[in-house]
Amino acid sequence: MITWRSGVVVGTGTGWPGAQELTVDLDDPGDGTLPATVRALAYPALVGAPAVGDRVLLNVSALARGLGTGGYALVAAPGGTLPPDPAPGPGHLVKARYTPLQAMLLGVDDQESPHHETLRDADDLDGLPVVVADLHSALPAVVAGARYAAARAGRPAPRVTYVMTDGGALPAWFSRAVAGLRDAGWIDACITTGQAFGGDHEAVTVHTGLLAARHVVGADLVVVAQGPGNLGTGTRWGFSGVAAGEAVNAAAVLAGRPVASLRVSGADARERHLGVSHHSLTAYGRVALAAADVPVPVFDPDPDGGLDALGRRVRHQVAALAAPHGRHRLVDVDAGGDLLSALAGSPVRLSTMGRGLDDDPAAFLAAAAAGVHAVDLLAD
Repeated sequence: MITWRSGVVVGTGTGWPGAQELTVDLDDPGDGTLPATVRALAYPALVGAPAVGDRVLLNVSALARGLGTGGYALVAAPGGTLPPDPAPGPGHLVKARYTPLQAMLLGVDDQESPHHETLRDADDLDGLPVVVADLHSALPAVVAGARYAAARAGRPAPRVTYVMTDGGALPAWFSRAVAGLRDAGWIDACITTGQAFGGDHEAVTVHTGLLAARHVVGADLVVVAQGPGNLGTGTRWGFSGVAAGEAVNAAAVLAGRPVASLRVSGADARERHLGVSHHSLTAYGRVALAAADVPVPVFDPDPDGGLDALGRRVRHQVAALAAPHGRHRLVDVDAGGDLLSALAGSPVRLSTMGRGLDDDPAAFLAAAAAGVHAVDLLAD
């Protein structure tokens, strides 16, 4: 279940809103799967701000197995002086419920929220474009595509809200991408939904997260995706990105305009993820019961034939999502020209499954194409 270690903080590293890197000397590394000194991550809102010399209790389960968490041990509790009690305040949303680190927060839809009256009977997104993506790594690419399309049309950059679901990391604080995009002015707000927390606003469901994006934040478009990390088992249904289909349904039932961003790869060695991932085909083809626009990237001709061949594979794979077999609308989107340069200008590092823009350009071009199409919808 949980592999515990204790240790002493011997150094501090990079910090960003909501998170602080630490270097910790372990009291007992154990059976050799862990080094004597580890990188750790603390969320000060949950466990205080450990200083050099402080003792900490660490959850090292994923680190010991070489799984996820960015290579961090996670600070589960201070081992010495306790942080002060939080200041009294409104809010009764409990997230990470019934776990030892459950947090009580003020939800945007909470009865005690100043926005409760706005959201109590809210039921309509008024045609708001909602880009749905499987992986968190799509977020900066979608926004880059949206800003590129707006600039090309001579329009101001859209106000973008990120609605974070709870299939990956629960704390939004874990995401350097969210912090960097907000600092750069590329996103205006992050709304954490379900069991996820740490956004600018908290919401109980994806539905109220979307409504808050429209009626509280005033977004021009929304990106919905899970937080960093995802869980997959190599089975048809056992992956956290299945929630992308449910997000399409939520956007549609609230009269938004769902845009289903394809998870594409030209570099993944696994057949099930080459071209269009089976995650996209299952989430949009089987789980999404409402129609969405599916942007299909049209790549520039490739002298070596790589992107040309990949483009043909993608087109063949997505055919099943459109009539007469499926319910969605396929939309060709030019993924050539200067779009790659727009992606290279991202204020945060582009990385998906350990691959960067140069390693797997198709992954980011496909996500950017969804952002391009979402901005085109704003002009309708």
